Amino acid sequence: MKMKNKKVKDEEAKKQHITKIKAAKDRKRGRPNFNRNEPLRVEKKEFLIICEGKNTEPSYFNNFKLSIATIKTVGEGYNTFSLVKRAIQIREMESKNGKNFDFVWCVFDADPKPDNPQQLTNFVNALKLAHDNSINVAYSNQAFEYWLILHFEDHQGGAMDRKDYYDKINSYLKPLGCYYDGKSSKKIEIDFFEHLLTIVEYTYDNRPINRQEKAITRAKRNFNLHEENGLSPEKAESSTTVFKLVEELLKYL
Repeated sequence: MKMKNKKVKDEEAKKQHITKIKAAKDRKRGRPNFNRNEPLRVEKKEFLIICEGKNTEPSYFNNFKLSIATIKTVGEGYNTFSLVKRAIQIREMESKNGKNFDFVWCVFDADPKPDNPQQLTNFVNALKLAHDNSINVAYSNQAFEYWLILHFEDHQGGAMDRKDYYDKINSYLKPLGCYYDGKSSKKIEIDFFEHLLTIVEYTYDNRPINRQEKAITRAKRNFNLHEENGLSPEKAESSTTVFKLVEELLKYL
């Protein structure tokens, strides 16, 4: 009986071996393999993005369409230090409810005010508090709209008052039949967002480059220049690290 079982096993092993050889030959000849593979289950990453602004930043990030990640944006209306404290609270509340995010980001402005020196102190303290609590920061000095301007203009990082941001943005949007209401709704509508993704040039090997990619390059260059010149974030005007968050999101398109 044992001999018979061994013979059956040997025959089965021989059949499996022949099948593998045939499949290898078929692959080599370019023939399709109709054996079904087990579907791969990709665990979606989850971003929690807590924003200083109630409209501008959340509407911007909500326009990102990610295939293997989800974004939850919260527009709190807090700024700098109080926003980071609020982010810590939100993360803890979500965790107690069984929701643990893979990435937590705070988005806020330096927004220096000559009549309120405490504003920059709060900004510096916010960066430290975020670092100490493993929260990523996408800051802008002076404001988030500087990141949007970099999509259209190669601003070298020198000072630009935030009062000029809206007119500067709309000077580029008007010929495109678009408008940014920076003083009222402050929302990044879909037509505005799509213009940020428009292809504007090609590399020598014919690779397309869109405005977003240009903005990342410009923001990164300015950030590095300020660092090389020994300027700390609160003194590095104009600068933005929103490019760091955008680069992370682009990994999950």
